[in-house]
Amino acid sequence: MVQPVTGTNVPQSTAFDTTPLLEFDQVGLEYPFEGTMRRIIQEVNLSIQPGEFVSFVGPSGCGKTSILRMVSGLNPAPIGEIRYRGQPVTKPLNNVGIAFQNPVLLPWRNTLNNVMLPLEIVQPYKREFRQKKAEFTHMAQDLLATVRLQDFQKQYPWQLSGGMRQRASLCRALIHQPEILLLDEPFGALDAFTREEMWSMTQALWMRVKCLSILITHDLREAVFLSDRVFVMSPRPSSIIYEEKINLPRPRGLEMELSDEFNHYFSNIRRHIHHN
Repeated sequence: MVQPVTGTNVPQSTAFDTTPLLEFDQVGLEYPFEGTMRRIIQEVNLSIQPGEFVSFVGPSGCGKTSILRMVSGLNPAPIGEIRYRGQPVTKPLNNVGIAFQNPVLLPWRNTLNNVMLPLEIVQPYKREFRQKKAEFTHMAQDLLATVRLQDFQKQYPWQLSGGMRQRASLCRALIHQPEILLLDEPFGALDAFTREEMWSMTQALWMRVKCLSILITHDLREAVFLSDRVFVMSPRPSSIIYEEKINLPRPRGLEMELSDEFNHYFSNIRRHIHHN
């Protein structure tokens, strides 16, 4: 059962374990192009702790989304190695939740049933679904209440706004309590007001489940607001050229964007992107 967060304003340094959940060891990527191999990612070396929220920012085409695919195991790293709990990721991981820019909800299922879909297909929930359906329904309703969709459980995707569909997509990505949440520009198609509202809701969901989260975004303010660390990637062949640790207390309110400290982090990240 998803448990509520028990405290607020907890410094990041005490928020997660010290043993890495994910390790990138000289990870690279190349594609065939006109009879030769074109290097996309030169080399990435880093580690991410359980419950940590990190973002990757950088120019288009530098391989940010490819990193998510390698972490998930959908496309294992062809060069170097990504390790999950010390073991190489060589096939798709089961305990991963993914949310994309376009929330693909099944049109014949209402909001509640869309959110519950992973529990019907992911083990061990699949084998327990019939016996524990009432408990699982409560789990889904609990998440929907966190993102203020408790009154839209019976609506179908075409009856929801874009922001509502994205909220439901996030709940679906988290319902099976994954250890890793992958976010591939999930708010890029939303208007500015809805996008900022989604930052707060994403933070609220993350603070409840505290899974390791990796966000790909072009919005530097979004990266600062949500992240514990922000990694800046260079143009291809890309590598990590800068890391910014965000020491802002949680929960973070949108008014924090106006603070000098927030803008200090934002400016640091922007400066390193513009210098490359």
